[in-house]
Amino acid sequence: MAETSGSTTVSTKLERIAKLAREMPQAALATLAHNIDIDWLREAYRRTRKDGATGVDRQTAREYANNLDGNLRSLLERAKSGTYVAPPVRRVHIPKGDGSQTRPIGIPTFEDKVLQRAVAMALEAVYEQSFLDCSYGFRPGRSAHQALQLVQSQTVKMAGRWVLEVDIRNFFGTLDHSHLRNIVRKRVRDGVLLRLIGKWLNAGVMEDGAITYPESGTPQGGVVSPLLANVYLHEVLDEWFARQVVPRLAGRAILVRYADDVVIIFEREADAHRVIDVLPKRLAKYGLTLHPDKTRLVDFRRPDRRGSASPINYGDAPSRPGTFDLLGFTHYWAKSRKGYWVVKRKTAADRFRRALKRITDWCQRHLHEPVSEQRAALTWKLLGHFGYFGIPGNFQKLKTFRYRVVCAWRKWLSRRSQRTRISWEGLNRLLERHPLPRARIRPSYVT
Repeated sequence: MAETSGSTTVSTKLERIAKLAREMPQAALATLAHNIDIDWLREAYRRTRKDGATGVDRQTAREYANNLDGNLRSLLERAKSGTYVAPPVRRVHIPKGDGSQTRPIGIPTFEDKVLQRAVAMALEAVYEQSFLDCSYGFRPGRSAHQALQLVQSQTVKMAGRWVLEVDIRNFFGTLDHSHLRNIVRKRVRDGVLLRLIGKWLNAGVMEDGAITYPESGTPQGGVVSPLLANVYLHEVLDEWFARQVVPRLAGRAILVRYADDVVIIFEREADAHRVIDVLPKRLAKYGLTLHPDKTRLVDFRRPDRRGSASPINYGDAPSRPGTFDLLGFTHYWAKSRKGYWVVKRKTAADRFRRALKRITDWCQRHLHEPVSEQRAALTWKLLGHFGYFGIPGNFQKLKTFRYRVVCAWRKWLSRRSQRTRISWEGLNRLLERHPLPRARIRPSYVT
């Protein structure tokens, strides 16, 4: 989005906060809210998505913008005076995994999103000076693909060795409010910001017309929730692992975290088992638990170094020797064209099924729309899929996904009439007039 005239002023304030946080790494900053003024809120509004779903008040971004200055001034006054009332979030459910389960998503009102963005901007300037390099989720200038590249490079460098997949059971739903407040107070003592965070934690959730007030957790979907989650896990996992665990291990160990998705790569099996023994106790101290079926230790040693050793598996999950999943990709050993052992990545089976099911369901719901409109929507869906999963080594999965999407489109186009079923010849003619994008690797990977 284009910058506003106040963007430069806000940028200067953010740099000042960041500098102060760097110079005082152990201090709790008590004067942050005075930086939030009308220009700050305008910048927060500029950074807030305008096409998102509406909250409990059903107010759209366009409606809010009809009296933008008045709304922002009122919001600023209420936030600073303490009279702002955080509205409950509207809860919806989206498919998770293979589609048999759902993940709850909280949708705040648009005004609440703007205020959360304003607070998140201040908190981000503080905590970005403390976060470690192992953390990649929801941080400026960092992405899931960077986390994946680090995991790939480190597993190749260490010849695989032992990989611990860490799955925290229902992290966003069980995050302890009192622990979170205590952790935040270590770096932020500003009364206005702490009061707003407390209001968001206690705002409640509206589902099917009823409002509940969970005593733990923070709804996924809120603007400030990912940042608070990073603050929590920075204390619980990142710093603990870097400061206390790694110095006590006999070999190398690397933790990579994207939000609550965590893998730890160990050089020695004994070190992995030592961490497995203490990790549940560390999480329990902060009200968290490991998922017993999804947390597992994988023998990921390079195939030519495994010998006759049997693969192991931590927990009761079915063993899948030599592979592990992270951020929608399955990592596995394979030989390159030159005959070298390399770590390759392909779309994880559950993510493949989930994405295909979403598109198939969409084709069913929109089968009577004009073909040109269907083609435009499917184009964006395919480009989005290729944009994330289009990495080297995954081209065959992309081709298979496109083929399955074409099959689903043909199936539901054939249901538009009880008399006519579209043949493959007819579909090919249709694709000549309304082509769908071909599978392709992300441009950033193409030299």
